[in-house]
Amino acid sequence: MCTARMVTIMATMNINIDLYAVLGLNSTASADDIKKAFRQKASEFHPDRNNSELAPARFRAVREAYDVLSDPAQRSDYDDNRRRNLLEVPLETAQEIWSTYVSGVLN
Repeated sequence: MCTARMVTIMATMNINIDLYAVLGLNSTASADDIKKAFRQKASEFHPDRNNSELAPARFRAVREAYDVLSDPAQRSDYDDNRRRNLLEVPLETAQEIWSTYVSGVLN
């Protein structure tokens, strides 16, 4: 694997961020579902359309999630890392995923 690509993937693979939850998807989403969710979320949080102070950060998170999940190799690497983390600290990871999911649903 290319070192630059690995650095990008590792920077995005923060265990506190579930890229699927950022897009409002589950991990079995198809490429078309990912693209559709990205367009919807990007439109919702684009700083030109949304005056919220949080819009730019949410837009960046949506873009980063799409960048990883839309590339098959990066998505595979992300999924592998996600599974490993879930196995290493399952309770903590499950709590983080649940809180991310709930905050995504409530916001």
